[in-house]
Amino acid sequence: MTRTLHSLLRIETFSQDIKKSRFRAVAGPVASEQAARDFIATYADASANHNCWAWRVGQAYRFSDDGEPSGTAGKPILQAIDGQALDGVAVVVTRWFGGILLGSGGLMRAYGGTAAMCLRTADKLSIILRLEAVIRCPFSDFSLVKSRLLGCPDVRIDHEAFAGDGVELTLALPHAKATAILAMVVDITAGRVAILRQDEATVASPTESS
Repeated sequence: MTRTLHSLLRIETFSQDIKKSRFRAVAGPVASEQAARDFIATYADASANHNCWAWRVGQAYRFSDDGEPSGTAGKPILQAIDGQALDGVAVVVTRWFGGILLGSGGLMRAYGGTAAMCLRTADKLSIILRLEAVIRCPFSDFSLVKSRLLGCPDVRIDHEAFAGDGVELTLALPHAKATAILAMVVDITAGRVAILRQDEATVASPTESS
């Protein structure tokens, strides 16, 4: 069974002191790799000792230890993101060193824990995995098809293009139900609806707060 993914509604911060070091996490929603890089550049503090970070956007992800021992900062932050089933999210954890060494295990707990606490308290959005499809519908069936599509949960009609022989509809369909929805519109029109294109790639898009 596919796990429900979430993103963040807004930017969230969380700070804590661990053995005299100050740790601050800033987490926020990002829609692309470039947006994630911009987020990190915005919220990293040049006056701090370390600005460690991680982000995930779909299958793409990156993380950085920013001078901390390898594997002790960026990866635990990414694990905090993945552990809460989040997507389209970037997190920067900034450390102001307090003079006491934490050791590898202590650093992993500090960075991962600070990120996890920040994410846990954030308001979230559910994410629907969608694919795009284009169908051609005769004018005589347009009202019926449109009303049935809009009656299906999580279906969007992103574009309507009117031509001489009917209407082309660009649809964003929930991935798990796309095949059944397309079969339904073909069935209710006795095959008069033509499926022109059905993408295999999925796009994550947020819905209402959960």
